[in-house]
Amino acid sequence: MRIPIIAGNWKMNNTISESLALVDGIKSNKLDEEVEKVVAVPFTSLSEVKKALEGTDIKLAAQNMHWEDSGAYTGEVSPLMLKEIGTDYCIIGHSERRQYFNEIDESVNKKIKSALKHGIKPIVCVGETLEERESGKEEIVVKEQVLKALEGVDKEDIKNIVIAYEPIWAIGTGKTASSDDANHMCGFIRKTIGDKYDENTKESVRIQYGGSVKPSTIKELMSKEEIDGALVGGASLVAGDFVKLVNY
Repeated sequence: MRIPIIAGNWKMNNTISESLALVDGIKSNKLDEEVEKVVAVPFTSLSEVKKALEGTDIKLAAQNMHWEDSGAYTGEVSPLMLKEIGTDYCIIGHSERRQYFNEIDESVNKKIKSALKHGIKPIVCVGETLEERESGKEEIVVKEQVLKALEGVDKEDIKNIVIAYEPIWAIGTGKTASSDDANHMCGFIRKTIGDKYDENTKESVRIQYGGSVKPSTIKELMSKEEIDGALVGGASLVAGDFVKLVNY
């Protein structure tokens, strides 16, 4: 049985003190122990938030990483740096990284392999633009992203990878794919993985939906067979909202 996973992506929000205040707000509530909980915080807050999460079952994620262990890559953060902090997960290939910072499928693939090598679990984002959806190309686009992301990745590693289906047109826009559309696309991703690997691998991978997820929409989304969780942006910046998402 796949364990549900709710991950909050704080994006470029919260100073260290603000991050700690938000964590305290989350920790002060009773959270569903059957749901895996993840907070993806800015690089500057990772170390302090890791300390604040001690004694809880909330996991820590980074929002990006470089694929090299070290080197002349000014401004980048390596997997070894994240590992020493005790980072559990790393978001890789988020649409905002692709759109604003020229992230491409090849670099996504390199980062996935590097994260796995160092025991960091990748949350791999895939999703189509509005233009691609309206022209009926969403499955073609997402399949290509999935296959390129997983190129050269052994099936034994799939259990340590989370796929986040994030239609780009629904991120930060207030628009949300219908629960049926989200379920269909998550199922399509699962089929793509099954075709690449096998039936057992297909059934073991966890697939999240992301895109303006709110407390008012989480229950219906999580009732769908193919949706194993949510990658949440804005609603994860309010402790009470994040708690509601976890306790759906």
